[in-house]
Amino acid sequence: MLNLSSHNPIPENMDRFSVVKNLANRPHYKMINRLILFVFGLILLILFMPWTQNIGGSGAVTTLKPSQRPQTIHSAIAGRIEKWYVKEGDFVHKGDTIAFISEIKDDYFDPNLVGNTAQQLEAKKMSMEAYGSKVGSLVDQFAAIEQERKLKQKQARNKIEQAKLKISSDSMDLEAIKTQLKIANTQFNRSVTLNKEGLKPLSDVEEKRLKLQEIQAKIITQENKRLASQNDLLNSQMELNRIEAEYAEKAAKSKSERFTAMSSKFDTEAQLNKLRNQYVNYQIRNGLYYITAPQDGYLNRTLQAGLGETIKEGTQLVSIMPAKYDLAVETYVRPADMPLIHNGEEVRVWFDGWPTIVFSGWPTISYGTFGGRIVAVEQFISDNGKYRVLIAPDTKQPAWPSQIRMGSGAQTLALLNNVPIWYEIWRTLTGFPPNYYAPTEVKKDSKN
Repeated sequence: MLNLSSHNPIPENMDRFSVVKNLANRPHYKMINRLILFVFGLILLILFMPWTQNIGGSGAVTTLKPSQRPQTIHSAIAGRIEKWYVKEGDFVHKGDTIAFISEIKDDYFDPNLVGNTAQQLEAKKMSMEAYGSKVGSLVDQFAAIEQERKLKQKQARNKIEQAKLKISSDSMDLEAIKTQLKIANTQFNRSVTLNKEGLKPLSDVEEKRLKLQEIQAKIITQENKRLASQNDLLNSQMELNRIEAEYAEKAAKSKSERFTAMSSKFDTEAQLNKLRNQYVNYQIRNGLYYITAPQDGYLNRTLQAGLGETIKEGTQLVSIMPAKYDLAVETYVRPADMPLIHNGEEVRVWFDGWPTIVFSGWPTISYGTFGGRIVAVEQFISDNGKYRVLIAPDTKQPAWPSQIRMGSGAQTLALLNNVPIWYEIWRTLTGFPPNYYAPTEVKKDSKN
């Protein structure tokens, strides 16, 4: 190193030396200076270039609809595996038989269980029809009893009217006889008076007395007739009451028998419905012995192996992958980034196994990424402490690779606002989150 001091100053006229002149005139120093200035200007220019803020996430390939995802086929009933009709990797159509199981419960051992239940069902149906006919007969019987009662009541009322008329007639005859008695008594008294005066013989007096006694006897007879007519009226009234009581009892008995028959009919109908339910259940159970494919797909693997193995209700037998499905990607974002995620926002996706060059801030120059749109955002946090986001392919951009399989890994970038690079560097160094923003539709609605 040079030990420069005030005692050894550098001369001011250094340009007089040829070496200094040669060094100052060398061209590569000028190039270096220009290169430094160019790089500095380029860096300054880059700092003001636009940078797309984004939210990164990792997930896996799935399907858009739940019915298109891998599923397991269960046994609806308990049984014993008797035969397998498929092997792993086979393509099955909807309704194809996968396995056959036999019965292990003693309640269903009868091979003719469905036929016997059908016979019981038919017998109960005939029994219900018989009770229905009985109810109809009792209804007709009750109508006949009511009609007969009306006739009997009318007949009894006619007898009462006849008895009343007979009483009136006897009363009138009695009054007539009483009038005759008054006349006979007057004639008898006149005859006695004339006999005493000697104007009438004694025989005429005796004749008048005899006639008076006959009329008195007729009065007693007529009173007896009237009393008999009154008794007939009372008997007719009592007969009417008896008829009403008798037919009321018959009607009540008929109603009771009808209600009993109706109760038996309803009870038989309930038993019939129960048998129908059992019959349908037995038919459905017979169909459950054959395990069938719920949809077209590929048989991934068998979860139960061997023959003669006993399984319970709901036991998983095989897993199947649907043949037709709509791909989607499920990714997870941090809770701090959730306010920035909206349905319909654009997302860039790249898949494991595909060559990719990703510039997170410049998605347009990235290579191997595919376009997607957010279709669903989970409203409750997942077990991993993040929120699940479902992404579907963007139909306006190139299609996703057809070779993608369910469950393969995927990385995502949710694209946000465009900001200068210097701002993004400053935000990253300071630890601030990306700028909060809202979709265009939300902004318009808020203004309205």
